[in-house]
Amino acid sequence: MTKKLCGTNYPISTFFIVVNEFCERFSYYGMKAVLTLYFLTYLHWDENLSTAIYHTFSSLCYFTPLLGALIADSWLGKFKTIIYLSIIYMIGHVVKSIGAIPTVGNLNTHIAMSMIGLILIALGTGGIKPCVAAFGGDQFEEEHIRERQKFFSIFYMSVNAGSFLSTIVTPILRSDVQCFGGDCYALAFGVPAALMMVSLIVFVAGSSLYKKSPPQGNILSQVCSCIGFAIRNCWQRSKYSPPREHWLDWAEERYSKRLIQEIKMVMRVLVLYIPLPMFWALFDQQGSRWTLQATKMNMALGDSFSVKPDQMQMLNSVLILVFVPIFDLVIYPLIGLCKIKVTPLRKMAAGMVLAALAFVAAALVEMNVTKTVVEPPPAGKCLLQVYNLAEGDIGVNVQGSDAFPEPLKYLQDPPKYETLPLPLSNELKVTLTYNGTSSECTQMAEEQKAYSLIVYFESAEIKCKLAVDNIKKNEDGKPLVRFLSTYPEAINITVGHVEFNVPSGYNMTASKAVDRGQYNDVRWCTDSGSCSFLSLGLLDFGASYTVILREESGELVHKIMEDVQANSIHIALQIPQYTLITAGEVMFSVTGLEFSYSQSPTNMKSVLQAGWLLTIAFGNVIVLIVAEGGRLDQWKEFLLFAGLLLGICIIFSIMAYFYKYVDPEQLEKLDWDDLGREDDEDSKKSPDVMQMEKTGKITRL
Repeated sequence: MTKKLCGTNYPISTFFIVVNEFCERFSYYGMKAVLTLYFLTYLHWDENLSTAIYHTFSSLCYFTPLLGALIADSWLGKFKTIIYLSIIYMIGHVVKSIGAIPTVGNLNTHIAMSMIGLILIALGTGGIKPCVAAFGGDQFEEEHIRERQKFFSIFYMSVNAGSFLSTIVTPILRSDVQCFGGDCYALAFGVPAALMMVSLIVFVAGSSLYKKSPPQGNILSQVCSCIGFAIRNCWQRSKYSPPREHWLDWAEERYSKRLIQEIKMVMRVLVLYIPLPMFWALFDQQGSRWTLQATKMNMALGDSFSVKPDQMQMLNSVLILVFVPIFDLVIYPLIGLCKIKVTPLRKMAAGMVLAALAFVAAALVEMNVTKTVVEPPPAGKCLLQVYNLAEGDIGVNVQGSDAFPEPLKYLQDPPKYETLPLPLSNELKVTLTYNGTSSECTQMAEEQKAYSLIVYFESAEIKCKLAVDNIKKNEDGKPLVRFLSTYPEAINITVGHVEFNVPSGYNMTASKAVDRGQYNDVRWCTDSGSCSFLSLGLLDFGASYTVILREESGELVHKIMEDVQANSIHIALQIPQYTLITAGEVMFSVTGLEFSYSQSPTNMKSVLQAGWLLTIAFGNVIVLIVAEGGRLDQWKEFLLFAGLLLGICIIFSIMAYFYKYVDPEQLEKLDWDDLGREDDEDSKKSPDVMQMEKTGKITRL
């Protein structure tokens, strides 16, 4: 007899399953939380490629459940499948962590190990995905339907509890712990690997308490064979044989009426699944596009604390933990008191609408976020700003452009970059006017790049230099700083933990990322040994600064230029979109899991579960297609996704209106003799079908 928890109808074994799921989800979401920024900052991929690989991995994680279900049903059973694939899962995490160590090989080695690790992780997490929840459901007796439903809610909450903690911890490990001279991705990936090991140990510890069903054949292969036979038979014989009531009835010659009837029930639900990938296309962008949006926002929470861009995903986990009981205990009962019938399919349609509204909110935020972004120049053009260090007004005239109509004052902070056409020779011919005297300045430039023209007075002449600018905001939102010195000596400056070696002679250092914060005591030292401090003030999120150092009355003074504006839109404005998408998830995903389980016969649950997971996989494929093919402005892309989902929601609502809910238990009560074939006809069936009919039920998901 199954041991129960404290006199309830909950088996003790479910405790180990829930803890196992918590640790596994911590492992998965913790790794995935920092994955997009890992691609950007460590592997140096651009945003579109990072998004594409992120969603390719996510898609693979939901295609591999088919393989896991096949192994569990046909070979190992769910218990052994979970154990063996968890080992592969853990190895993938280890390989991924090693690939994030800078001293291990070159960039190609890191890419190769990262891809191998992600493939193993996808195989592991996807392979056990159809087994763990089903294995938990198998621990309950058939009559304990309410307890099983509550278990799925608890199970789903454990998923989000693991996700919540991991999306707080791993970004901190990535950013706040410095190793190998930069962000510590090796540690951020290593901790999830350790949690995966804990998950495996916990699951094995409860092995003596589990109700284990032996593998009884894979129902998916039987369903596919039956459908294939019906199509072939219909195609070959429909012209000269009497018509059948349903096209699946053409399989009656080889398969039992019971199996055909069950497939009909499943097909009715699978047809409803066709529009569902669009919801997941929106939902899974929290870890890609929404994280990239967060890097361009002001992440300060007060003067001393800031949130990491990859930590914003934790809002989904926090809100799901709050919303699940609120919807179950408050909202749905209140709607019921209003005599409004809330069916599962209506809940799912409402969830789609909320997800679409979330992307409308994201688009509104994005439209304001882009105001602080410097747009790169188009082909055949470049961007230019001018630093006037000549101690007087300077007139600037660029051949072929009227970009600088007014004289530039000494140490004037350039208001913006000007877009200039580039001739075929790539020469920028600039005429500089100082105190009525003009001089020519010719510099070589490249199209689609940004530059700063440094104008200075030296040896009674006006001279100029061209410095390449980085107009792209830092991938993790940190400010970028560089130094330009007119001081006669080279200077060493330390900003936080970042060191700058500033040469003399109007030369520019490279831009480096520093932590956001107040820098009132920045230490500098010359090569001759004299040291002092200067105050840079607040270096804010997303900005790019040029600090000009010069000598004045024997002292070192500085002037800060803001090349790229700081992020002005606060990250709190992402809360509405996370709130909407999470409320949509509660109504769509939690309801969908229960709907999939309740609308399928006992031995067909794996088919519907596989179909449900495939909707998530194809949702990520949609993101991949739109992100790589559309190349729209980001806010337009968000509106496109919102519009597509609203259109799909209308189609889904029409389909749901005509759907008739069924009670799978009614099928179990049907007289087998009425549905079965005669003994002489049974002999014509394949041995696998005969074995399925004898066992009565297959692995349940």
